[in-house]
Amino acid sequence: MKKYLLTIIVVIAASVVAYKYYLHNQQNPWTRDGQIRAQVVQITPRVTGEITALNVYENRQVEKGELLFEIDRKPYELALNKAKAANAQAAAVLSKAKNEMQRAKGLEARSPGAVATLDLNNYQYAVDSATADFLASKAAVDDAELNLSYTQVFAPANGFITNLRHHVGAQVVANSAVVALIDEDSFWVEGFFKETDLMGVKAKQEASVTLLSNSRDTLSGVVESVGHGIAKSDGSTGNELLPNVNPSFQWIRLAQRIPVRIKLTQLPQDIELRVGTTASVQIHK
Repeated sequence: MKKYLLTIIVVIAASVVAYKYYLHNQQNPWTRDGQIRAQVVQITPRVTGEITALNVYENRQVEKGELLFEIDRKPYELALNKAKAANAQAAAVLSKAKNEMQRAKGLEARSPGAVATLDLNNYQYAVDSATADFLASKAAVDDAELNLSYTQVFAPANGFITNLRHHVGAQVVANSAVVALIDEDSFWVEGFFKETDLMGVKAKQEASVTLLSNSRDTLSGVVESVGHGIAKSDGSTGNELLPNVNPSFQWIRLAQRIPVRIKLTQLPQDIELRVGTTASVQIHK
């Protein structure tokens, strides 16, 4: 009898523990389908040219405003000198046109009728045209100076250099990404919860995060937002413009996964977050 009684007690205790665990998970949704995310900045040069200096290497940590690499300045210095020369020439033409118009107006003021009205109009047109050319050449100087400044590429944020595949002497093209920079100040956790677990989940609720790479420490966080939509898997266009519908069992309805964004409020100094790594997330409703 004692043996059976002990077995019954153990079974009851296990059932109570399992039931409490079930209630806890019902009241506090949990998922092991979480990932570390961060903003990834694509470092893209504004001008084309050869890399003459490279101040970073793969996985290096950089600070905002730090010089990453330099592009050959010579072609852009030459373009700036040409623009300045054209601007000086335009300024000289404008000065000449203004002097001619002033002489004509002075002569007309001293001797009315000495200068024909058509000539006065032509002098004014010459001044207007020279002014427009001068402004255009000045804008060309500003553009050349801007392009010259673009030969130096700086870090737009604090972060980590990732996927660096270029070296000194490599050719880069304007508006084509060269390297990725992971913004170290933008890390967050994205947990994918079953839609059946999201009842009552809302922003500002506390959350606990456990990294797969470090299960010893539990990180504190807070819910920032809950996703409002996911991509549909059925109904997309397939072959011959027909809808693509995946076969499913009638008696099984799988719950969809909705992303929930978690902001970490506490991060020990000895823990480094890495984009794409796995985490478990529990929300305390």
